[in-house]
Amino acid sequence: MKKSLLTSILLSATLAFGALTGCGDGAGAPASTDTATSETAQTEGSAQSTEAASTETKSEETPAEAKEDAATDKKITVGATPVPHAEILDNVVAEVLSEEGWELETVVFSDYVLPNTSLEEGELDANYFQTLGYMNQQNADAGLHLAAVAGVHIEPMGIYSQKYKALSDIPDGASIGIPNDPDNGERAVDLLVQKGLLTSKGGFGSDANYTEDSLSKDKDANPHGYVITPLEAASLPLSLPDLDAAAINGNYALEAGLPASYPALDIESFDDETTVKRTNFLVVKQGNETSEKTQALIKALQSDKVQEYIDETYKGAVITSFIDAK
Repeated sequence: MKKSLLTSILLSATLAFGALTGCGDGAGAPASTDTATSETAQTEGSAQSTEAASTETKSEETPAEAKEDAATDKKITVGATPVPHAEILDNVVAEVLSEEGWELETVVFSDYVLPNTSLEEGELDANYFQTLGYMNQQNADAGLHLAAVAGVHIEPMGIYSQKYKALSDIPDGASIGIPNDPDNGERAVDLLVQKGLLTSKGGFGSDANYTEDSLSKDKDANPHGYVITPLEAASLPLSLPDLDAAAINGNYALEAGLPASYPALDIESFDDETTVKRTNFLVVKQGNETSEKTQALIKALQSDKVQEYIDETYKGAVITSFIDAK
């Protein structure tokens, strides 16, 4: 059937060419049937030869292609942001995967958009940098098709100080820095309440007229008279020498090297809801949740070696959260 169709097409093309040639010559006579048939036969023979050669070439290339595919299949490419995600991948996960015959390639991104679009476009096998909330928002806003498959860690907010070694050492009237953006500011106040430095958050976060200054003067919520000082979240580590203490996001604490030099006096505690909300997940494109590569990554990222590495390296600025995606 295929050969018959090809012959018909070639015959039509030959006749059309002959007609055009006739018009060009000005003779007006159609090409003879014998000539058209002869040319068609030659063309059909040529097509048969080309098809045979093509089949032969494919047959010869298949083993090499299969070998290349097999080699590529043992390589897992993961996108990540530098700290702590790429560090965890390069310093421990690569070794764990290698023991199982896998090669890990970490692609480091400095933003939060490209790791997801690269995964969507098939340039990555997975990425590891984001929370469920961010992934869901990206799926909705950018039309992506991503799925979280395993929780790995949380970067908790911690209370840091260069002057004191324990929360109980912080004196009345001390200045305590918190992030000045609404979400992290409220998170910091919740942390101060959680650890007993404040008895409540007063109207902070629920009353637009209740500011950090209001909280500082609220004797019921703040019986120790702490001066709650709002600053840009990223600048809090640099401002720590001028403060008595500060509630600092885990990523900024890590970038400033605080866990090694001034470990957190205490860190956030999490219930089931906040654990899921704050966990950073391994993410793949929908349809790849149960692939061999994905399962190998989950096993490696949730291994005892990763647990030990996180505990010893980040000293509370990162904590493991080996939970299932929900």
